[in-house]
Amino acid sequence: MPIPQKNQTVTLKIESLTAEGSGVGHLDSFAVFVRGGVPGDTVEALVIKAKKNYAIAKVTRILSASLHRIQNDCPLFPRCGGCALREMDYAFEAGEKKRRVEEAFRRLAHVDAACEEILVPTATERYRNKAQYPVALANGRVQIGFYAPRSHRVIDCTDCRLQPAEFADIVREFRTFLEEFRVPVYDAQAHSGLVRHLYLRKGFESGEILVCVVINGETLPHTDILVTRLRELGIGIASIQLNHNLEHTNVILGRRCTVLWGAPYITDTLCGIRVRLSPQSFYQVNRDMAERLYRKAAEFAGLNGEQTVLDLYCGAGLIGLSMARRMKQLYGAEIVPEAVEDARRNAAENGILNAQFFCGDAGDAAARLDALGVHPDVVLLDPPRKGCDESVLQTVAAMQPQKIVYISCDPATLARDCARLGALGFAVRRLAAADLFPRTSHVESVCLLERTGEVT
Repeated sequence: MPIPQKNQTVTLKIESLTAEGSGVGHLDSFAVFVRGGVPGDTVEALVIKAKKNYAIAKVTRILSASLHRIQNDCPLFPRCGGCALREMDYAFEAGEKKRRVEEAFRRLAHVDAACEEILVPTATERYRNKAQYPVALANGRVQIGFYAPRSHRVIDCTDCRLQPAEFADIVREFRTFLEEFRVPVYDAQAHSGLVRHLYLRKGFESGEILVCVVINGETLPHTDILVTRLRELGIGIASIQLNHNLEHTNVILGRRCTVLWGAPYITDTLCGIRVRLSPQSFYQVNRDMAERLYRKAAEFAGLNGEQTVLDLYCGAGLIGLSMARRMKQLYGAEIVPEAVEDARRNAAENGILNAQFFCGDAGDAAARLDALGVHPDVVLLDPPRKGCDESVLQTVAAMQPQKIVYISCDPATLARDCARLGALGFAVRRLAAADLFPRTSHVESVCLLERTGEVT
């Protein structure tokens, strides 16, 4: 069959989903990725991009609906890029995410690892404890919301169904403030204007809310009025701050904050660990599901009070600290100095005395432990989405731990790294998924690897 052309309408049976949440159909053997397609649908789709080996299309008409298709309940979907899976029932979504984890291991690690379960939430909405709203100007009106898919065009969104309801009150008040006082909004192309983002956090256990305005400058006009209006909302706001980001970059936060009112942080509790949350602190956006994921990681580690554990990419130390009372000694390594200080403070404030944290990468951790005459029994890995560098995996393998517990936000990089660890003498023993991000295409997973000594 000829390759489909741009603006051509094609009829497709949707067979599966991509990692980004698009449906996949075929014209003979030619793959077409269809935005808005649900497996089981038969659709007419308009080709919007045609390449040599694939095409991208969007649904224009549903000829036969999948049994798993449901009515979209968000007026901004799919124009907003936050959600990808709002038109399929949640049980099917969870099953597809579990399947994707298993498929990644078969395809990339060449391991037929059964994902023993997918941990699912009790609530698929209002679960996010953090929102980063870009601010823009369109047709003379302030837009506060989220980016459209694959763009930096802001879709105005006052009340996102994934965010706490209180955030909508703050967005409304902030938009009114910007328009009333004609505060200049940042233009990324010209690197001009002032207000870049509205950044919100909520401690779900504490109920405390942090409001942070990211600006391209040192001061925001009329902050006294803004502070008064936000406090009068009566919704638990405990900290109001400015973050100063003067760089010409897509990175949201700058390195400096100025407190306008309240404390420089809010608090929350995760797995019994009380934590402080500043704008720069890393914290899983779904607290309840993070607790379940970390408990599963502890189960995989099989701690009995005798083990020495190394937590690499430890961030603020929460994964290791959540297990610390079930191990002999915890060492945490992280390359971000501020995160290391957060980890040390979290240990001290929670009375955890068997934890040490230091600034460094895997090589630094190995050298530090070797100098102490320490060899970890368990290594915890929770790297960024890109996974671990080959040198990190070689360093971990050289420490010869009995177990590696690897938490990942990308099944593909997890499977790739498990294949590398397989060649270094570690075998996959257990695998589970956790849906921390319902209605989006993202899924977390955790894997247990044990040392076999069989290096290939």
